Amino acid sequence: MKRKKLNVFSLSFLDIITCGLGAIILLFVLINARSSAQRDTIITDLRAETKLIKQKVLQGKKDLVLARNALEKKLEELVRTEGQTLQIIETIQNQKVELSDSDKETLAFKAHVKKLKSDLKSLEEDAKRLRAGAKAAEELGTKQRPFPGHGDRQYLTDLKMGGRRIFILVDSSASMLDELIINIIRRRNLPAKQKLKSAKWQQAVSTIDWLTTQISPISKFQIYKFNETAKPLIAGTHGKWLDASDVDKLDEAVSRMRKLIPQKGTSLLNAFNAIKAMDPPPDNIFLLTDGLPTMGSKKPWGKRVSGKKRLSLFHEAIRTLSPGVPVNIIMYPMEGDPYAPTAFWRLAKATRGSFFCPSEDWP
Repeated sequence: MKRKKLNVFSLSFLDIITCGLGAIILLFVLINARSSAQRDTIITDLRAETKLIKQKVLQGKKDLVLARNALEKKLEELVRTEGQTLQIIETIQNQKVELSDSDKETLAFKAHVKKLKSDLKSLEEDAKRLRAGAKAAEELGTKQRPFPGHGDRQYLTDLKMGGRRIFILVDSSASMLDELIINIIRRRNLPAKQKLKSAKWQQAVSTIDWLTTQISPISKFQIYKFNETAKPLIAGTHGKWLDASDVDKLDEAVSRMRKLIPQKGTSLLNAFNAIKAMDPPPDNIFLLTDGLPTMGSKKPWGKRVSGKKRLSLFHEAIRTLSPGVPVNIIMYPMEGDPYAPTAFWRLAKATRGSFFCPSEDWP
């Protein structure tokens, strides 16, 4: 039997090939369709984002234009502000110059007002003293305070209470208790009340009382007590002048004098140093004492002081006095001090003052 011829490209083979190719094409079509759908979705999203970005870019351009416009306005305002600043600076400088001139005028005005106030105060004080003087003249004649004395004996030969600033020094040492040394020793050991009743001391107290009635109301005064040290009768007035028109101050000084107890030694040097501390200095001095000093600025080593030593201490003290100021002496002599009257008389004469030894019943 004759064999058939083998044909590789038979119908079955072609069918298979065709079917496979169709399957591949179908698969390709399916894949491509799906990819296209996904691509369309992505493109759509990208277009949306692009559109949004474009809108944002457009809005940004608009904002940029607005910002540029605002910047231009700000620059214009800055230019105007700089111009105004220059004008303000110039105005401030002009005002500073005007203010400086005004300050000078104000200082001059204040100084003028201050001087006017000072003058007014001085005039008021003068008027006050004059009114007080007028009142005193009406009530007491020529005296500040009443002082009837014993039998109305109110004389004092050549003792002038003149001056703008009157300084009174009263000796308050133990020797002012009596004229006799033996009585001084006895009295300094007595109780305070008995010391105050001493006749010699009461005469000194009455003298201060009388002197305060003779001070002019337009004058100033100060009263110091002195023994080993010197202090004002009125506490708190150290180095200060008091108005004689103030009758209360005069009364207070006399009141404190009545309570003062004589004690200790006598330093005329410390008393005159107290005068030097007054500013302005006095132009009339009254010294109430009974003898020469027993010490200088400090206590001596020994208990007894000779007459010559006391005279030396006296000359040491008077060297501290300012020249040209009258020193008026009211002296209550004591025994055992023979140089005292002559020394104090010479002091009064050298300073053009007065020297007076009162009688027992004065003032």
